[in-house]
Amino acid sequence: MARIAGVTLPQNKRVDIALSYLYGIGPTLSKKILAKTGVNGAVRVKDLPEADANKLRDEIEKNYKVEGELRRDVLSNIKRLKEIGAYRGTRHIRGLPVRGQRTKTNSRTVRGNVRRTMGSGKRKLEKT
Repeated sequence: MARIAGVTLPQNKRVDIALSYLYGIGPTLSKKILAKTGVNGAVRVKDLPEADANKLRDEIEKNYKVEGELRRDVLSNIKRLKEIGAYRGTRHIRGLPVRGQRTKTNSRTVRGNVRRTMGSGKRKLEKT
């Protein structure tokens, strides 16, 4: 059972894929870490020798921000933007896209899947 940075890696996955289960490590960084430590990425996690698991654990914990530490940094950066009143901070506060995307259409992910079209708003009062 390989545990790195407080996360148990899935046993039946290849090591290069399993490392991407850590927050902050994607496929590219995973391959870079494996190359640096000299661990074979094609091996399944359950077949990984303990020495290789220790190499990976040491490399990741010493040289990379992952999991809780990275999440804390991201949240503090967003909080800083909100406090100084930056444009990006106000977009975070309002729950709108932050990186310049259009909002007339295509911002469903950030706003939630609420469809507001011309006819579905307030109903007009009928004339008496």
